[in-house]
Amino acid sequence: MRLDDLYPPQRLAAAQRATARAGLDALLLTPGSDLRYLTGYHAHAQERLTCLVLPAQGEPTLVVPALERPAAEASPAPGTGVRIVAHGDGTDPYPLVVAALGGPVGTVGLGNRMWAEQVLALRAALPGSTQRLAGEVLRELRLRKSPAEVAALREAGAAIDSVHARMGRWLRPGRTEAEVGVDIATAIREAGHASVDFVIVAAGPNGASPHHDTSDRPIAPGDPVVVDIGGTMPSGYCSDATRTYVVGADAPADFVDYYRVLYAAQRAAVAAVRPGVPAEAVDAAARDLITDAGYGPEFLHRTGHGIGLDGHEDPYLVTGNGRALEPGMAFSIEPGIYRAGRHGARIEDIVVCTADGVERLNLIPTELVQL
Repeated sequence: MRLDDLYPPQRLAAAQRATARAGLDALLLTPGSDLRYLTGYHAHAQERLTCLVLPAQGEPTLVVPALERPAAEASPAPGTGVRIVAHGDGTDPYPLVVAALGGPVGTVGLGNRMWAEQVLALRAALPGSTQRLAGEVLRELRLRKSPAEVAALREAGAAIDSVHARMGRWLRPGRTEAEVGVDIATAIREAGHASVDFVIVAAGPNGASPHHDTSDRPIAPGDPVVVDIGGTMPSGYCSDATRTYVVGADAPADFVDYYRVLYAAQRAAVAAVRPGVPAEAVDAAARDLITDAGYGPEFLHRTGHGIGLDGHEDPYLVTGNGRALEPGMAFSIEPGIYRAGRHGARIEDIVVCTADGVERLNLIPTELVQL
């Protein structure tokens, strides 16, 4: 997949129009997914300032440290029409931002995750400007994935599926969660990811903690093991998939009972996805089945989160989110049941809302797998 296809120059023009509609004079974006979304430049956050200056009208400028200029010029950013300006060590970069704006402006949108020291430096450099969040503008642009973005997420889904398909090589009684986690992290990179974002291997009672990492606990025969893994592909787009396995012996009877409920709930939530359906209705499709079966208090989190250049982004499938789904929205469907002190289970697929329904981007089976 060509990066230029993922980061087309028309995104900057669309962002400028949206900036003007929002009543902002400019967006100021430091390293992160918003900067990458608009320019294709995967910049590293550091004490030296990197900042995209995107006026509502006028030429976009990327202010970078001099030693990062070659990387910026090798990225898709120049092809999007961005001018690159460098600053050397020991010089103040903030006047370059003001110059790129054409002088003081009324209102600027700052990247939502900009470092506080940069926020304060920009406040000092633009003392008359009001600061708002750039997410007010960019959230709507990023919500609906283009066909190229869906293709990138599909590629990421296939890559992480290939890791789950090899789980029988690593999950064995007597091995620790941490030992298995090392093998999985290696496999994630071997499957084509540029980075490993997280590896959760949660055996037995650790499976009741949704965000458990790994530990030195050995896996025991009959343990249910929740494996939630994901990474970032060279495209910048993320993978995320969870399956629950039983290792070495028959699963506990109560676990089998609630896994059947979880399996039905996850399938019901996937089937509920289509244009016009409120995000909270997809959450309800899973939650109502789990609650009716008596496990409602043990479903501890929302049903899903959006995914793209960030592992978690809009839209969120949660009670209270009445936003209607639209074609191109991509998100997880991941209900879970967690029995404190005993075990837990979660099933997670990434899906995309299509013009007439839903496409699963993770295609490995969701039935319980006994290894």
